[in-house]
Amino acid sequence: MDWKNSHIDALLEQALVEDRAAGDITTNLTVGPNLRATGSILARQEMVVCGLGAVPRFLEIFARLDKRAPAQARFEVVSHPEIFDGVHVHDGQVLAVIRHNARTLLSCERVILNLMQHLSGIATTAGQYVDAIEGTGARLLDTRKTIPGLRLLEKYAVACGGGTNHRLDLASGILIKNNHISLGGGLPTVLTRALERRKKGQRVQVEVRSPQELEEALQYGAEAILLDNMTPRQVKHAVDRIRKATAGKTKKEQEARHIPVEASGGIVLKNIRAYAEAGVDFISVGALTHSAKAADISLRIEAETA
Repeated sequence: MDWKNSHIDALLEQALVEDRAAGDITTNLTVGPNLRATGSILARQEMVVCGLGAVPRFLEIFARLDKRAPAQARFEVVSHPEIFDGVHVHDGQVLAVIRHNARTLLSCERVILNLMQHLSGIATTAGQYVDAIEGTGARLLDTRKTIPGLRLLEKYAVACGGGTNHRLDLASGILIKNNHISLGGGLPTVLTRALERRKKGQRVQVEVRSPQELEEALQYGAEAILLDNMTPRQVKHAVDRIRKATAGKTKKEQEARHIPVEASGGIVLKNIRAYAEAGVDFISVGALTHSAKAADISLRIEAETA
């Protein structure tokens, strides 16, 4: 992750502005302006870490917003070499140590924790789903069900947990869903239109919800299939039908005709393995980003001794 990306930079700055961190009344009234402190970021549960790179960026951006003496912007962030985004850690482990002006640490504490807890929660949840389908050959995908403005970071968190990113946005891939079908004149019409008009290299994926829609998708040339809101048993039947329709006489021919199959809808941790064992290539889960529980992380701040 490029934490100096202009989009990310603006997002982090907005978080500080929203909290009015540079105008922290309580801290400015109670803590001396020249006090130095050490802040230890601690894991309070087993988790997959995500968001460490945001810590120095928050402090650098805060220095731009803060009107106090430039010398107070001097800081150091130290983490152990074995701890980085995507690593599994245990309860009580120190993730990073920040040496900085005490006022700055207090003023940035909440935004640092908010982001790291959210992203680490997503990474941890993704890791649990990936573990649940280990050995099946299926890959875990995220969705576009993300908090507005946070998609890039949330998808990064999914990747840190071992998941695979689906399309980033509406311009990143062609996925014909039921509303496109109903508004565009039916599956044969919209699929034919998409295949004729798409740019070179763009694959056309179609969402199907029944055996009848699956037959139409196969008949009119769908290049990838999304099985939506089906039971594992229904998914297994659909996968068998797709593999039969695309069977080749040789392994090379079969690979060339292979249609990727994705399952989505109603898939949770307790049933995801059943979907994976049904033979799909991918399983997309919106809960990775829209329902992940925040990880428990704290920031312990202590005054530095002379």
